[in-house]
Amino acid sequence: MSDRRRSIQKGYEYAREVYADLGVDTEQAIQAADVIPVSMHCWQGDDVTGFDGTGSLTGGIATTGNYPGRARNLQELQADILAALRLVPGRSKLNLHASYAVKNGRQVDRDAYTLREFQPWLDFAAENGLGLDFNPTYFSHPMMDGDLSLSSPDPVKRRFWVEHGKRCREIAQGFAQALEQPSVVNFWMPDGTKDTCVNTVAYRERMTRSLDEIFADRSGMDIAPCVLESKLFGMGVESFTVVSSEYSLGYAQSRGILPCLDTGHYHPTEMVSAKLSAVLAFHHKLLLHISRPVRWDSDHVVALDDELQRIMDEIIWNDYQSRVYIGLDFFDASINRVAAWAIGMRNARKALLSAFLAPAKALRQAEEAGDYTGRLALLEERRTLPLGAVWNHYCQSKGIPEDGAWLQQVRDYERATLGVRA
Repeated sequence: MSDRRRSIQKGYEYAREVYADLGVDTEQAIQAADVIPVSMHCWQGDDVTGFDGTGSLTGGIATTGNYPGRARNLQELQADILAALRLVPGRSKLNLHASYAVKNGRQVDRDAYTLREFQPWLDFAAENGLGLDFNPTYFSHPMMDGDLSLSSPDPVKRRFWVEHGKRCREIAQGFAQALEQPSVVNFWMPDGTKDTCVNTVAYRERMTRSLDEIFADRSGMDIAPCVLESKLFGMGVESFTVVSSEYSLGYAQSRGILPCLDTGHYHPTEMVSAKLSAVLAFHHKLLLHISRPVRWDSDHVVALDDELQRIMDEIIWNDYQSRVYIGLDFFDASINRVAAWAIGMRNARKALLSAFLAPAKALRQAEEAGDYTGRLALLEERRTLPLGAVWNHYCQSKGIPEDGAWLQQVRDYERATLGVRA
């Protein structure tokens, strides 16, 4: 046994004793965290460019930075995805946007996509033990009416996007059937206006009619659940967004689909951790998108901060893990893209593990007894519990590089692969 391995094992033995004194079994915590799927988003690897050749990003989306080595095709993107996932323990899924269709020269547009355009992704997922989630791509396309899609006053363009939504539902159902696990279909539209809108009702009525048509056929929703994601604002739609948080929640509840809570799609003082139990009081499930909103609607690499931990605490302590689909959503071209994936995914999984390791039973007993002093003291002491020692043991037990070791693998991959592209 190497010195490093012995050191990790020694640290874990100490941590196991510390947690046991608080009534927590570290092995049970590791096993429980390991089986929860986290969906990694494909678009971090190529700056949301996609493969369907529609040109520059539109719809309030922008990726900043020019770090060398961006994936330029299917083979490069899939190689980078695997390079990142080799650094992450636990069960993973892959989240695809429809703009990553593989057309191989065929003249087919988004309103006519079928499973054929995504067969290479389905094969990739099956070969690597991944589930697939899916997103219609309502941006960066000539059929966008400025920043409008399903709420456009142009019936031809609106029809195009309605058909796109229907096709994406069919594709996701194909994923779910082939991989024998749910494929979540997330609908996000950037629709809105740059300046003051004086007829908000008209936009929302058109959006509602379009969505109603897409979801009229209820078949397949058990294996490919449909989700509506809200939008706070974006570049070019600063003053009004059609699918706001209130619209998204109201539509989802009234139509029997799921809402999405995206940590970057709220005002700066709003915390998604405070919304989970409120929304799940009235929805049986929801989709959670984890990003890091440094300023408003920015999507920075997920950090292991207080809000991420509180979100995972709410999920685990309330036994919501079967009711919340967890996915990541950020894109940063200013740093190594594989490292960005690894950092975000590892932090999400660390927070999950920490939630299982927390003395939640003791905390709730103190709260129920009105012992708020004891509750606060234990919450603060929880911050310095030896999570890192348990995490490193967990990684090592799964053949994943521990903290302090994984980054060198990214550096090696950059020299051998990413650098060649540049």
